[in-house]
Amino acid sequence: MQKSDSIKELATALAKAQGQLENASKASVNPHFKSKYADLAEVINTIRPVFAEHGLSVMQCPSFDAGIVSVETVLMHSSGEFIASTVSAPVSKQDAQGVGSAITYCRRYALAAVAGIAQEDDDANGAVGKAQPAQKTAIAKKQPLNAERFAAAIGKVKDGSYEWERLANDWELTEAQREELRLVVESL
Repeated sequence: MQKSDSIKELATALAKAQGQLENASKASVNPHFKSKYADLAEVINTIRPVFAEHGLSVMQCPSFDAGIVSVETVLMHSSGEFIASTVSAPVSKQDAQGVGSAITYCRRYALAAVAGIAQEDDDANGAVGKAQPAQKTAIAKKQPLNAERFAAAIGKVKDGSYEWERLANDWELTEAQREELRLVVESL
């Protein structure tokens, strides 16, 4: 992952955007695997207006080399701050359709990951050469917050832009973080 020297404004804007975003709806159907999924257009349509409201934009640059598709996703903020990462996947069918499928797959998953939203698989099996029906995904494990993100979340709780209940329930907090949150809530 690459990033600008500071991502303070980007992180603040992303936190606000993620507070408004909902998961992409699973409106498309993959008849081969008999599954519903949120296609790339749905993920983009879910993210774009909320990101724009908070000065965020995304650029994705695909590449292909030696049977591997890569997509660099750059999350940018109007302040000039950015975060960039690259995701890669093998191409099972070495033709334009196979490359295109793998690029779409990488773009969709990278974009959803950057935005912090969920969506269901559509062409993952085709992109990596597996021909079996999609499995139901397990319930996501709560993620821990590092000190910087926790401090930012506490600031949002204090200024009323983030509910303390969401912080307590949606994240894997350490005992020290829970105690700090309790003290903040008591002072409100």
